Amino acid sequence: MYEDKTLTCKECGKEFVFTAGEQEFYAEKGFVNEPQRCKECRDARKQASRGEREMFKATCADCGTECEVPFKPREDRPVYCTDCFNKRKEQA
Repeated sequence: MYEDKTLTCKECGKEFVFTAGEQEFYAEKGFVNEPQRCKECRDARKQASRGEREMFKATCADCGTECEVPFKPREDRPVYCTDCFNKRKEQA
């Protein structure tokens, strides 16, 4: 039903593919306009609107490595570095 379309990003001018799957998703959500920016420009725009995240120092509960997390650690909850967090996520 849907076919991939090549669109041009209005931000950087680069061509990008609006896939059939993305078109189907847009239709399911009721979106009527095609995307005007490539994924990289959309991501950059989102990041710029969020501003900088405050990071907090923590010690990983599994390996003991110093790490930074985007939330204030609490004493009653373990904090994991990215590697240990991903390992736990894979095991679940």
